[in-house]
Amino acid sequence: MNNLYDTLQNNPKINITLSAGELIEMVDYCVLKTRKELEQQITDANTETYPSREKVAEILDVDLSTLWAWNKSGYFKCIKLGGKVRYRMSDVKRLLEERK
Repeated sequence: MNNLYDTLQNNPKINITLSAGELIEMVDYCVLKTRKELEQQITDANTETYPSREKVAEILDVDLSTLWAWNKSGYFKCIKLGGKVRYRMSDVKRLLEERK
């Protein structure tokens, strides 16, 4: 079924004739593919990571002193894990969304 799907994507103006069984198979393939993508997105969203100050500064394209000031003001709080300063990746993503 993947070949038919690829053919349709590569030739969007092509006219084809499908049997009812082939159409059902195609719909099932699309539903399964979408389900797997959504499950992966949910898994990714539920997996919290804790990048370092340096990595967060790089992601946000700010200086380490900016992160320090944001933490001090309460705008973007860090956490301490094993004596190391870390940030929740979910907070980083939230901040990126706010900055759009």
